[in-house]
Amino acid sequence: MQHQSHTFQRPDLGLLLLRLAVGGLMIPHGIAKILGSLEPIQNMLSAKGLPVFLSYGVYLGEIVAPLLIVLGYFGRPAAIVFAFTMLLSIYLAYGLSGFGFNQYGGLHVELNLLFLFGALTLFFTGSGKYSIRKGTNKWD
Repeated sequence: MQHQSHTFQRPDLGLLLLRLAVGGLMIPHGIAKILGSLEPIQNMLSAKGLPVFLSYGVYLGEIVAPLLIVLGYFGRPAAIVFAFTMLLSIYLAYGLSGFGFNQYGGLHVELNLLFLFGALTLFFTGSGKYSIRKGTNKWD
């Protein structure tokens, strides 16, 4: 019996899809903050006793890092920045109460967790060959 090829084993395509999902779906959140106001984030920071200037980090964490993730350019550092942004988002917006269940059976923070674990996966795997530098750089 002949061994069949692994037609569906395309890890680099999977990494591209993950990059598009993780980075691409976050960018509109960052754009909304550019078009709107950082005041809600500044209020959350202030309520937790943190300096409000940290609110400007949302542009790095929700626009720059996701864009780099999508492109696969400096994807590993961008993924860590993005993961940190998600941790801070969970802390500021939900705290431990975010790990409670909503009326549909999901966690309140499940979207943040999907972004967080997607970013961590990209940090450990890299961007793959379907990226700007074709996966040849250790930072990608």
